[in-house]
Amino acid sequence: MAVGRISSRVAAIAPSATLAVTNKAKALKAAGEPVIGFGAGEPDFPTPDYIVEAAVAACRDPKNHRYTAAGGLPELKEAIAAKTLRDSGYEVDPAQIVVTNGGKHAVFNAIAGVVDEGDEVLIPTPYWTTYPEPVALAGGVPVPVETSIETGFKASVDDLEAARTDRTKALIFVSPSNPSGAVYSREQIEAIGRWAAEHGIWVLTDEIYEHLVYDDNEFHSIVTLVPEITDRCIVLNGVAKTYAMTGWRVGWLIAPPDMAKALTSLQSHQTSNVANVCQQAALAAVSGDLTAVHTMRDAFDRRRKAMHTMLSAMRGVECLVPEGAFYAFPSFEGLIGQTVGGTTIESTLQLADLALENAKVAFVPGEAFGSPGYVRFSFALGDDDLGAGLQRLGDYLANE
Repeated sequence: MAVGRISSRVAAIAPSATLAVTNKAKALKAAGEPVIGFGAGEPDFPTPDYIVEAAVAACRDPKNHRYTAAGGLPELKEAIAAKTLRDSGYEVDPAQIVVTNGGKHAVFNAIAGVVDEGDEVLIPTPYWTTYPEPVALAGGVPVPVETSIETGFKASVDDLEAARTDRTKALIFVSPSNPSGAVYSREQIEAIGRWAAEHGIWVLTDEIYEHLVYDDNEFHSIVTLVPEITDRCIVLNGVAKTYAMTGWRVGWLIAPPDMAKALTSLQSHQTSNVANVCQQAALAAVSGDLTAVHTMRDAFDRRRKAMHTMLSAMRGVECLVPEGAFYAFPSFEGLIGQTVGGTTIESTLQLADLALENAKVAFVPGEAFGSPGYVRFSFALGDDDLGAGLQRLGDYLANE
């Protein structure tokens, strides 16, 4: 029997569709094409100066040139605990915090700590492209729980209960959501938390977009609203989105003490400590006020409204007003079976390729998020590019 060169689990991992779109757009731009990309999930702002200056100072301090504790600098963990109390309203011991190499690392470690062979993990659609992969890598079974534009892209307790089996181990819960921009209400979060507590289901809650909510929508942490799930809840977060620090690669997870200890041990064999200079930058970020954050959010809010207006005016497109994060997730189902630019549209995956080729506009098709027929647009790009790109796309879609 032949032995494969690459393990079956690693070979089965799907590459990140969002990064693939971004990289393809960058390659075309480098070749001189006037591509406007809506694929990247990162702020277009520079990291605030006070954070950069903290990193510069850290570079010059020899203590940051050495190994440090695998689970994070003690002073950063203390600051994260204080920030969590300030922003989310619940108190955690710094020992419950593990500082990770970005949010993805936190996701992988949390899933590795919870999921055994054959365990099922409920993942409402549309989901961030990374969530299912570590579940499968851990030997678990990702179970999509479908939502739609009609439900506001929010899963109800009835939806979750219909998907639950005796093998259900965990739920991945996200609000505000990437890619849909949905924000669950206090009542919806409480109901889901009580359901999870009733059935002994772990909740892995991704709170990385906590500060990016708009209009009358509010962020609520599920562990604050339903404290009875504390012993089966892992909170995922990081500095990437809030402080425009995607490239610094600092995230964290907050877990029950025994889980945090186990995941610190895991990380000691994976990566050891996160880069100390980046941790010092993150310390400055979470210890500072939210002035820079509010400035960025105001810009995102303006772009959100402009994007919703322009998408809603396009042929065959239906778009909900994004409630949080920096994404719109319109339905393009009205174009399926229709002709655009002389080509019959069979899927949003096909449409994404056609739009990049003909309109020089890059976006991520809903297939990447478990929701074919939809498209994710990031509004974390400059106002001029946003307007020009959507104008190009609207003109292209109008051409039968």
